[in-house]
Amino acid sequence: MAAEAIEDGPITVNRLTADPTGRWLSAAWADIGRSPAASLAPGLLSAFASYVLAVLVFLDGRYAAMLPLLGGFMFVAPLIAVGLYEISRRHETGEPVNILMALDAFRRNPTQIALMALLLMLFLLAWVRLALLVFALFFGLNPPPLAGFFTAVLFDAGNLPFLIISNAVGAALAGFVFMISAISLPMLVDRETDVVTAIITSWKACTTNPRVMAGWAALIVLITALGIVTFFLGLIVALPLIGHATWHAYRDLVPARA
Repeated sequence: MAAEAIEDGPITVNRLTADPTGRWLSAAWADIGRSPAASLAPGLLSAFASYVLAVLVFLDGRYAAMLPLLGGFMFVAPLIAVGLYEISRRHETGEPVNILMALDAFRRNPTQIALMALLLMLFLLAWVRLALLVFALFFGLNPPPLAGFFTAVLFDAGNLPFLIISNAVGAALAGFVFMISAISLPMLVDRETDVVTAIITSWKACTTNPRVMAGWAALIVLITALGIVTFFLGLIVALPLIGHATWHAYRDLVPARA
């Protein structure tokens, strides 16, 4: 890895001189191959939970909430992947790995991880509320019928202002959440540090490497979208791939402790 350490008070991050995202994904795939059962378990759980959520939303008749909930997956994915960070850490140190051992991640720095989880959930709730508010402003209390809902909302040229505004709001919020969470949870798993320091470090890593991290964020969106459009089956692999790659991104972006 070609990198230059950048110090800002107690925060030190690396400035990457080459784009390492391909190597992050390759290392992530290797992690999955070394511990397939433990790695794929969070993906299976995410796919199953997505199916259950979709069924509940449609049975309740609130199908307008489905799109923001799908987009909201990006807000909670870093939390779902906490066990994957532990698996990658154990691979590095030569420790044994299984599904139960992956859960040790939540015991390594429980209070700070819980605070980060609470913050991410608050952002998810804020996004769903904002998305439904924007939807109501354009469609009122009578949304299109279920039979033609997605066609009417996504492909009707008359709804272009709605799509522009809703996507702009979502992109702004998701971008902010990405910058504070890109490497903060792996850092909390790896070190006895606090959530504020982890968030600042993540923000600094993104602003120090804007092109690399923007490209990485775009790849995450693409991989996640592919996982969703395959009727959630792709999430079985997409989530572990992103989770393990995020650990390797953290290792490249934050210098190892002396």
